[in-house]
Amino acid sequence: MKSINKSVITALVVTLFAANITVAQEIIEDVVDASAKQRDTTSTTGRKKVDGVAAVVGDFVVLDSDIDKEYIQLQARGVSIKEISRCQLFGKLLEDKLYAHHAIQDSITVNELEIRSNIEQQIEAFLEQKGGSMAELLEFYNKDSEQSLREEMFEINKNSKLAGDMQRRIIEDVEVTPEEVREYYNSIPKDSLPTFGTELKVAQIVVIPEVSEEAKQAVIDRLKEYKADVIENGASFTTKAVFYSDDTAARSKGGKYTLNRKRPQMVKEFRDVAFSLQEGEISEPFETDFGFHIILLEKIRGQEYDVRHILLRPEVTNESVKAAKEEITKVKERIESGDLTFADAAREFSDEEETKFEGGQLINPYTQDSSLELTKMDPELYGQIQDLADNEISLVLQDQDRVNPIKFKILTVTDRTEDHQADFARDYLKIKALALQEKQFKAIEKWQEEKISDTYVKINDDFKSCEFSSNWLKTEKE
Repeated sequence: MKSINKSVITALVVTLFAANITVAQEIIEDVVDASAKQRDTTSTTGRKKVDGVAAVVGDFVVLDSDIDKEYIQLQARGVSIKEISRCQLFGKLLEDKLYAHHAIQDSITVNELEIRSNIEQQIEAFLEQKGGSMAELLEFYNKDSEQSLREEMFEINKNSKLAGDMQRRIIEDVEVTPEEVREYYNSIPKDSLPTFGTELKVAQIVVIPEVSEEAKQAVIDRLKEYKADVIENGASFTTKAVFYSDDTAARSKGGKYTLNRKRPQMVKEFRDVAFSLQEGEISEPFETDFGFHIILLEKIRGQEYDVRHILLRPEVTNESVKAAKEEITKVKERIESGDLTFADAAREFSDEEETKFEGGQLINPYTQDSSLELTKMDPELYGQIQDLADNEISLVLQDQDRVNPIKFKILTVTDRTEDHQADFARDYLKIKALALQEKQFKAIEKWQEEKISDTYVKINDDFKSCEFSSNWLKTEKE
């Protein structure tokens, strides 16, 4: 069996939200064989075989079938399992259980309503993305009922949340000083310094076609008609959402969402209206960045609100689209003539609130700075700027987003840094992040060592040939 090295475990951490653990162990002697991936459910005598116990970690048991379920979870996420051995998944399960065990010991609690809400979203997302039915979902997870599927998903989500919270608690106070960053950088041999890919700074100006007051009033009137039809004639709100709502994500489920008072979801205007309603009440039309809505509050369950909504977006006229394109074309011409700088034009003319006050500069959502690594850039954005020289302005591009069905934009590259070996001054923030990651890893290792003596662990004899990066087989080496 393949050894579980740190690089492999790191990959699993990203996909499966786990981290490495080290702990004291014992070996289970004379237990049920846990090495087979699949086994018949009945013996020749008709009796059901017991699922093999692969390990015990604190208060948790790892079953042989749990490893099979990990493979299923990976496949459901679209992850290739060719290079992931059974030993690696087993080691990941041991780590998860150890985290969860100590989370309970440290009185870390989870919100069960939140977990159940997450399960609903996971099921709905699967059904929507795969275009399948509940029967197909049950078959995929090898479950005979929806209830058994939900129960298993609850335990998986609950333990995952406990493990994640435990990990965060271990490293929440870990910080690095500038001197520690410098020491980390200086400890790396010059020929082993990391190489950072080409980075660009990109700015854009966006012009969105205006929506007339007449178009807005037209959708408000339609929403009022829908509400009246439901109240006065007993029409189905759900049916109207399916046929007329512009919210394509929720249309197939009749416009249904479950909101939680303690967890922000949907825009503030939407939440404020939903939480102000009584069960069975339908709101008046109201506006958000997405358009105009009406909401039906179906059920209140503690902190959770089951709502349905209908979204209508006002029509954008051809005249408005033409005017927006002409405006941004004139802005482009003024910049190219030297009449305006790109940054000043963005502040004056751009309709994108997130970027206009920064001169149109795009922000990297992962680092919160303005440098965008070329290899990690959104493919669509990359296609729009790949041939631009520094300070050259793109053609007028037509685009759309989840709020605006049509918009126009121009882009420019304001700065470019080619592939280069890490430099302390230029790449300080990136080096700091690496130094912090290293210190967090050491904090986890220290936590592992401290738990060696007080965590009860038994490993099935069939798994002792696995080579773990964590010392699960400690007693074998003593």
